[in-house]
Amino acid sequence: MSNSYKIEEEVEEKRERTGKGLFSAMENLASSNALFKEGLPVKYVPYVFYVAVFLIGYIWNAHTSDKLVRKIEKMKVEVNDLRADYTTLKAELMYRSKQSEVAKEVNSIGLEESMVPPQKIDLEEIEY
Repeated sequence: MSNSYKIEEEVEEKRERTGKGLFSAMENLASSNALFKEGLPVKYVPYVFYVAVFLIGYIWNAHTSDKLVRKIEKMKVEVNDLRADYTTLKAELMYRSKQSEVAKEVNSIGLEESMVPPQKIDLEEIEY
């Protein structure tokens, strides 16, 4: 019997030590019975509501900024593609507008390049 008394005493001593520890304090705070012994603490509802609205706004802001970043990256890719198309089309236009290329194109419809240089016609102001 003395042995069982000693074991009970040790268990009781451990309970007393653990009752003052961090985890036992967290356990006491986490239990709903300890929090709502005197009823629902209504005085904290505005603060909880404020924090909830603040957190929802924070989450919304993060979501919106991520969406905007994705949209910006998509637009950058599109701008680079359009810039490449513009450069290609400009080079093609410059090539096709050369005199030799224009002469080849109009030769197919029956026009020929003139070998005589153009002449300047001088008119006096009275003749207008």
